[in-house]
Amino acid sequence: MAMAARRLLFSSSHLRPLAAAPHRRKHDAVSCKSTGKARTGTSTKPKDSGAGKWRPQRRALEEHLKRRTRSAGAFDADLYRRHSHSHHVPVLLGEVLAAFRRPLPLRSFVDCTLGAAGHSLAMMEAHPEMELHIGMDVDPSALEIGQRHVEAFLASRATDGGDSLQGVLRAYTHVKNFKYIKHVLGGVDESLLADSSGVDGILIDLGMSSMQVNRSDRGFSVLHDGPLDMRMDPKATLTAEDILNSWPELEVGRILRDYGEESNWQSLQRRIVKARQAGGLHSTGELVKLIQRSCTISGGRQGWIKTATRVFQALRIAVNDELRILEDTLHSCFDCLATDGRLAVISFHSLEDRIVKQTFLELIHGDGVDDGDEDLVCTDIDDEDEPWFKQRVKGMNGIILTKRPITPSQEEEKLNQRCRSAKLRVIQKA
Repeated sequence: MAMAARRLLFSSSHLRPLAAAPHRRKHDAVSCKSTGKARTGTSTKPKDSGAGKWRPQRRALEEHLKRRTRSAGAFDADLYRRHSHSHHVPVLLGEVLAAFRRPLPLRSFVDCTLGAAGHSLAMMEAHPEMELHIGMDVDPSALEIGQRHVEAFLASRATDGGDSLQGVLRAYTHVKNFKYIKHVLGGVDESLLADSSGVDGILIDLGMSSMQVNRSDRGFSVLHDGPLDMRMDPKATLTAEDILNSWPELEVGRILRDYGEESNWQSLQRRIVKARQAGGLHSTGELVKLIQRSCTISGGRQGWIKTATRVFQALRIAVNDELRILEDTLHSCFDCLATDGRLAVISFHSLEDRIVKQTFLELIHGDGVDDGDEDLVCTDIDDEDEPWFKQRVKGMNGIILTKRPITPSQEEEKLNQRCRSAKLRVIQKA
């Protein structure tokens, strides 16, 4: 048949958020409080705060750290234009394509966070040999947009006669959290879960899409007033409002400290609990005002925004139990890979990246691997076909292709400022 097989199947799951175990780390976040103005003296030098004196050095250090892992690939502006739209700009798109260029023909691919399908459409375009595509997303509104884009691609491919030359591409979509990947694959084709089978490629993009952040009714944005929701799955029961108004004081503080890495967490915790006496917090605008009051005026707009971003991040992680689910999902995805299949993960903050890094080490070496052990098996590779993966970590069960995570190029950052904190790690199954 010359027509593409368009099997867009829909299912839904009811996620019940669980309290996540704390992921502790050193708290290196900078408090939103200013150290105050310098005392007036006879010097003619401009007044500056204690924090201000270190700001240039901090920026230089951050830029130095980013340069070590920046993408070395040529930036393809046309690629981003073709697969970006008003809903979302896919992050590290060229690097993701490079990650799956080898070693297998990509006949089966799973996008665990389909969203607007930017990454998926680029993968379909780059791999005409693809026979099976599965897109998952816990957000039904995001999945609906991605589904339309996949349908349009398949229709266009059929019109151009691509299927007669390249074979039929079966495409499925599922409203499911990515922790259910084994269940989804088993429902599509039980042979995919067999020891001798598996899928060739899996992608997880942990970032918030623009279509989610820009909708005030979802409660994710610090700049738009809306309900304190923050559920990725609208059918879930726990909301940010529940945590702020009814969870124990110590739990609220733990969330701000461990998930938001907020050094001013104790002051914020007290203010949140005190707000309950006046009726509680019921909108993102009320929470932002509380955060603004906890920051001094001299901190400026950026001061409270950075603190608010950390607080919102912490609440979102707690509401959706993101860290525990991520670790479990990485194990499930690795199990679902075929031999030489690859799993790529894009993370956006240090808590996620640390979990991905440590879990990858556990997957290739086994449980109980320390961070320092990776240096014992690191190999330097000079591969013109895969310049992205210059340092690899080999283990009994696979290879980590990115000893250091890949970060966006400067050209991509100019195009999409929201990509600045993105980190890509890739693992290959033995």
